[in-house]
Amino acid sequence: MGYRGLAYWLYERRLEASLAHKAIPRHVGVMCDGNRRWARSAGHADVSTGHRKGADKIFELLQWCREVGVEVVTLWLLSTDNLTRTKGELEKLLPIIEDTVAGLVTDGWHVKPMGSLDLLPDQTARVLKDAAEATRDNPGLIVNVAVGYGGRQEIAHAVRSLLLEQADKGVSMKEVAESIDVEHIAEHLYTAGQPDPDLVIRTSGEQRLGGFLLWQSTHSEFYFCDAYWPAFRKVDFLRALRSYSERNRRFGA
Repeated sequence: MGYRGLAYWLYERRLEASLAHKAIPRHVGVMCDGNRRWARSAGHADVSTGHRKGADKIFELLQWCREVGVEVVTLWLLSTDNLTRTKGELEKLLPIIEDTVAGLVTDGWHVKPMGSLDLLPDQTARVLKDAAEATRDNPGLIVNVAVGYGGRQEIAHAVRSLLLEQADKGVSMKEVAESIDVEHIAEHLYTAGQPDPDLVIRTSGEQRLGGFLLWQSTHSEFYFCDAYWPAFRKVDFLRALRSYSERNRRFGA
């Protein structure tokens, strides 16, 4: 281990020590942004190299989350807007996502897909559904995999699901309108039954949500990191946790 490696190791240990007895988020949302820009900055003509490197980073992140006691991680891997990318890029990206999900199953994580799976190719949708079925009883950390996901679409889906449920019970539209509240809608979100994200991390220097967990992030703390997702390090993750632990969470008060 060289001097720089030793200095990094010592800094990482110091960050870990600073988190002792500090509040750790139960649910962390991560916007895995910057794969294509990382590939271009590294001199790769094929941006799928960045997607593959970013997929590898996911497994590192989950180990870090497990070490500190995070209970739920939501990973935004593909938005509904991303589905408009060129056919050539999607033909390379979707198999990477499928391989990543298969790897999560192999590693024993509790995988929960979230998104408009009907917008995805049949093969990708089937991999996600099979992963959910195969891991539904796995204990420990839950990994929400957001593929074909958009926050507005999720809210629309939740409201539609709620209305259909009430219609099946014979409840009139007027009765639904008079009784519907925040909790009723929350019960039909993709994350129903889970704690809302305490911390949302976005990489690549972008400082916007872009539609990620619009409903659930009302009281979330946000951490924006300049590093592209494939270059995201454990010290970056620990800095995000340190920043979170130092904030006075007032939940809108």
